[in-house]
Amino acid sequence: MPAREFATVTSDDLVTGEAVALDLPPASLGARMAAGLLDVTATVVALLLVLLLFSVATIDADPAAAEAAVIAVTLLVLVAAPTALETLTRGRSLGKLALGLRAVRDDAGPISFHHALTRTLIGVVEVYAFFGVPAFFSMLVSPRGKRLGDYAAGTYVVRTRVALALPRPPLVPPHLAGWAERADIAALPTGLALGVRQFLGRAPTLDPHSRATVAAELAEDVSAHVAPLPPPGTHPEDFLAAVIGARRERDLERLRRQDDVRRRLTSGR
Repeated sequence: MPAREFATVTSDDLVTGEAVALDLPPASLGARMAAGLLDVTATVVALLLVLLLFSVATIDADPAAAEAAVIAVTLLVLVAAPTALETLTRGRSLGKLALGLRAVRDDAGPISFHHALTRTLIGVVEVYAFFGVPAFFSMLVSPRGKRLGDYAAGTYVVRTRVALALPRPPLVPPHLAGWAERADIAALPTGLALGVRQFLGRAPTLDPHSRATVAAELAEDVSAHVAPLPPPGTHPEDFLAAVIGARRERDLERLRRQDDVRRRLTSGR
């Protein structure tokens, strides 16, 4: 189990290892087809425009050199540009952006360059060379809606525009209440806080080894935002619960104070 994925979620991430963070569902066949159609249309239009401009610019060039350049431009538009876009946007293309989709790894972590490159290379064959027929039937029979490029890259596509359901926030363990009241606990990064919340809610369902490993790694990341650290021997899960619970109590108290100030100002007192 890729435990570190719990602790590496950023504020832009919606999923973590094993899809534990937010449980985003796989994209439907219709959504993937619509996103793919937008991507293909944009790519074909861009390719035609680039080739038109290139043919005008090289009208007097050597035919062999012009042919080689056309191949290079075609590879740039069909392979290099989509790969760069999915890498930089962490799994999104133009169509996916429009439909609220994202490509992720099979463990639901963010894809990297080699995932994007593999998806794109296979996509050129299954989408452009065979008019999308292999991709359609592959997505149709796959439980996760995977096309052949997804199988080769170890990825699938999820919906990101879904309601977020978090478990009930944990309470500060009684034996750490005194420490939590005195400790300086900074606001955790959004992704890390979500990862901790989801882990604490699902800890009872994990096997003991994975549970201990993930708890220790999350506690290590959270420790950078806490001073002083809890008493020696504190269980990592108790530490995580105390941090999340204390931050929630402090945030609620801050919001109450802000509301009181706002009410006094608006009431004229």
